[in-house]
Amino acid sequence: MFARTIGDGAELRPFEPWQAAEFAEHAERVRKDIEEYIPWARTVVDAESARALLQSYADKQAEDSGRLYGIWVDGVLQGGTLFRVFDTARGVCEAGVWLAREARGRGLVTAAVRVMIDWAVRERGMHRVEWLCAPENTASAAVAERLGMTCEGVHRQAFVMDGEHRDVQVWAVLADEWTS
Repeated sequence: MFARTIGDGAELRPFEPWQAAEFAEHAERVRKDIEEYIPWARTVVDAESARALLQSYADKQAEDSGRLYGIWVDGVLQGGTLFRVFDTARGVCEAGVWLAREARGRGLVTAAVRVMIDWAVRERGMHRVEWLCAPENTASAAVAERLGMTCEGVHRQAFVMDGEHRDVQVWAVLADEWTS
């Protein structure tokens, strides 16, 4: 298994189904901090549901349609990154993130996603990397901006969460714009 250093004591590593217990404990610990924006924060409630999510991403990785990584700080799982969508035929992928409150402010998400985008563009030939966030999630939008992405607009009432139609802000960087 590989690990990429993304900061002092921080590593980006792939997630696998055998890590379900650790992921479930992490989900419980960070739930209040992320559930407003991260749908799985409400559904991963034990090792079984954690394993199901991790297995779904293992299946996506095998199909070359998605990937999931964790961010460990000093050996403790503090967050993660993912390619929620990875469409090689269209050359388009979507990066997403979450991070525990206590690990924020260190640039870990920006560093981790920079590694991911660089790999997607340079190694896999992706043409477009998207970043979707709630318009009120200014911290997420700030990461997209730091990564050199362009805010392309807002899809009004684009998805449902808690029975409510919500807007989503769309950011993207194109391969010919990407500089790591």
